[in-house]
Amino acid sequence: MKFLIIFLIYSTLVFAQQKPIQPQITRVLFVFDASKSMKSFHSNTSRIEGAKKLFYKFLDSLNKQPNMQFALRMYGHTVKYPPGDCKDSKLVVPFGKDNIQLIKAKVAEAKPTGITPIEHSITESANDFPDAKAKNMIILITDGIEECGGDPCKARQKLIEKGIVFKPFIIGIDLTIEQIKTFECVGEYFDFDDTDTFTKIANTIAKQKLSKTSCQVNLLDVKKNPTETNVNVSFYDSQTGNYIYNFIHTLNQQYNPDTLYIDDYPTYNVVAHTIPPTYSNNVKLKQGKHTTIIIDAPQGFLEVKRPEGIYNFNQKIRIIITKSNGDKQTLHVQQMSSIEKYIIGNYDLEVLTLPRMYINNVQITQSQTKTLDIPNAGMLTLKALDNGDGSILKDDKKLEWVCNLDTTTSQVYYLQPGNYRIEWRAKSLKGSIYTIEKRFTIIPDVETKVELYK
Repeated sequence: MKFLIIFLIYSTLVFAQQKPIQPQITRVLFVFDASKSMKSFHSNTSRIEGAKKLFYKFLDSLNKQPNMQFALRMYGHTVKYPPGDCKDSKLVVPFGKDNIQLIKAKVAEAKPTGITPIEHSITESANDFPDAKAKNMIILITDGIEECGGDPCKARQKLIEKGIVFKPFIIGIDLTIEQIKTFECVGEYFDFDDTDTFTKIANTIAKQKLSKTSCQVNLLDVKKNPTETNVNVSFYDSQTGNYIYNFIHTLNQQYNPDTLYIDDYPTYNVVAHTIPPTYSNNVKLKQGKHTTIIIDAPQGFLEVKRPEGIYNFNQKIRIIITKSNGDKQTLHVQQMSSIEKYIIGNYDLEVLTLPRMYINNVQITQSQTKTLDIPNAGMLTLKALDNGDGSILKDDKKLEWVCNLDTTTSQVYYLQPGNYRIEWRAKSLKGSIYTIEKRFTIIPDVETKVELYK
């Protein structure tokens, strides 16, 4: 077993637009491992004694900084191992003022007893903060041996899903390269025996307090100006493919892309959920710096509408949108009489009227609305004396199949204007020569009756 001290720092996600306020509080939650494995020795002292000394050093150093509050969570300290309890994790000292001596006393009393539930403790620690308004930090002190089948990487993801930026520092003793790799998804590794380790981490923590890591997503229009907005933007971990953040892109009151404060640890693939989606891959943020993420996303509008006719049932009509480049993959299904935003370019439309309408090479241009008008429908009423089989055909330059008829004696269809014919045969008549043909014309907003027995 090896000795690890994992420092996990996170801050709540906020946006750039903030009014001047009083100096913000930084809350530090110490999560202290008091499990049985901490009894093992390193450099002539037990792991827990070494952990306590480093804990006191960090606590005293952070306490010198203004606007700080502290709390203490411990795990593996109440249920003896074996058998241990994978839920043995408790907030011992909640956040408050002037509680340093109480926290030190609780750590001093800690005796290695139980099991090591790292993932559970990290996840539960997110609930220990009174609110998400302060700058929040977790410092986890542990030997790093997860004994409950948990995964620190998954715990980190759970914190992020709760809107928490989780920033780790890992300090280990005698870890092999393979063991170090298991924590690559968690954070940066430091050697416990390195005399500069404390200074490096302390300086990094101070820097994080003073300088946040931030970014903005510039959705560029056709003139390369960041004017596009109001779309969902997702950040994915480029290594795992897991999503980390989701935002609705916003322009602030100065009409600039809003600033996001997010974790600089992973490399991101950023997806703007335009139609079709647009991307910026392998984005790496710089710690304590502001990064501008560029995505070309020039957009215009498409409106497909039809008048409020007697026989129009607009809510039942859909428009299938594909690109006009031979790729017939459906990009979107738009509602009739609605307006939708698309990346500029040419699109093919399949309007699910009867019969279907195909409108090709519809051009969408920057910030303009392309409007397409669909004619009113007419109503076809069919009557028969017997059940039968048949089809409706559009009677144009060539016959176009529209739909098959129902087998009942009374039927209603809503058709686009034009000339049609019906081919029908009663089920009781077993011969193709008994096929009946009826020709008719559909006029917008007019009911057309066809009687198949005349």
